Amino acid sequence: MTDAAPSLAALAADLASGATSSRDLVEGCLERIARSSEGATTFLAVAAEGARAAADAMDLLRRAGAAPSPWAGIPISIKDLFDIAGEVTTAGSVVLADRPPARRDAPAVARLRRAGFVVIGRTNMTEFAYSGLGLNPHHGTPRSIWGRDEGRGRAPGGSSSGAAVSVAEAMAHAALGTDTGGSCRIPAAFNRLVGFKPTARRVPREGAIPLSTTLDSIGPIARTTDCCAVLDAILAGEEPVALDLRPVAGLRLAVPTTHVLDGLDPAVAEAFGAALKRLGDAGAAITEIEAPEFAEIPGLGAGGGFTAAEAYAWHEETLTARGEAYDRRVAARLRVGATRSAVEYLRLEAARRRLIDAVAARFAGFDAVVMPTVAVVPPRIADLDDDEAYVRTNLQVLRNTSLINMIDGCAVSLPIGGDAPVGLMVAGTAGSDRTVLTVARAIEQALGRPVRS
Repeated sequence: MTDAAPSLAALAADLASGATSSRDLVEGCLERIARSSEGATTFLAVAAEGARAAADAMDLLRRAGAAPSPWAGIPISIKDLFDIAGEVTTAGSVVLADRPPARRDAPAVARLRRAGFVVIGRTNMTEFAYSGLGLNPHHGTPRSIWGRDEGRGRAPGGSSSGAAVSVAEAMAHAALGTDTGGSCRIPAAFNRLVGFKPTARRVPREGAIPLSTTLDSIGPIARTTDCCAVLDAILAGEEPVALDLRPVAGLRLAVPTTHVLDGLDPAVAEAFGAALKRLGDAGAAITEIEAPEFAEIPGLGAGGGFTAAEAYAWHEETLTARGEAYDRRVAARLRVGATRSAVEYLRLEAARRRLIDAVAARFAGFDAVVMPTVAVVPPRIADLDDDEAYVRTNLQVLRNTSLINMIDGCAVSLPIGGDAPVGLMVAGTAGSDRTVLTVARAIEQALGRPVRS
């Protein structure tokens, strides 16, 4: 192994050279799952025997010169929102425990398997993906890697909570997640990882339980931008190609001053300001710009927006029959969708189309938009026992990331900060995924990994 937290490229090199084997990687992940204080809450199911069998197969193929990709044999975790053939998809809930097993893998899972990634297990999540905090009252909550000595610890970010913690603790070397309002980027930010939300249409969403058919997207959580770029290409059915080596000097970066900088936690403000200074000193052209469209988005989400209406349509029958078995906070949010009229929904669709066009024009002259991923540091889990505090904090956590889903954009969260984990979001409009990843890589290289004090 090249280091304690290797990139996919480093793991691929070790596999190619014989410095490690897929079986060794799988056994290492299984050992860390077993000994971690978070193992039982991070994974809802561990595929130990299946992972060992797949690892042995990948090792045989590699020795025969027939490995399906350079990454064949690397363990990856799968969010419990995705179908895996022969397994029950429960979406972090107990309501779906009696569902029949899936007949086939979701396309996203199938594409990862075809590249040779080894599924190590199904990860915990906010029930039905309906929160940015990552709490789960049914299965317990995996804690953020930061602040575990503080009482009950801090929220991991959601909804892909287990996905992020699995990578942060090397219980997997990458994770498959989803992002409806920030569910890849928030847990990445809260656990010092990289998370990518692609343009939604790039990755097929079949075989994943929906939250919002308008806003859902499927993306990876990993250790570097290059790792996310590889996984994103595979998920999109493309051939992974190395990102361009673009320097920071000359990058045109927009910093929106509307909405996204309001009420920042001091640690977030300090880390974000320091990152901008370093990028400016390295030659990036950083321009503060008003984005009045961002101020309109919270109003579009009033009454639950797309998510409540679309989620309620999926859950109506089960919620009516077994509502008491849901996480009460999730159930309350779902029921809001019953109040949305068809007229309101159609008006919301039209407003979003206008918003997408306006934002595309606003940021047309820039390589990327940068902002804090989350306005606050991971909140204490104990502070979220109060429902009012939970709702308020959830809105704070989702505020910046959800803007990108509403504009049909794409975004990377990069880890910055010192003691507290903070994310820097690099975003773009629909279809600019490759540019956003390339710019994020340049910024990542310029800033380096954050140093914990």
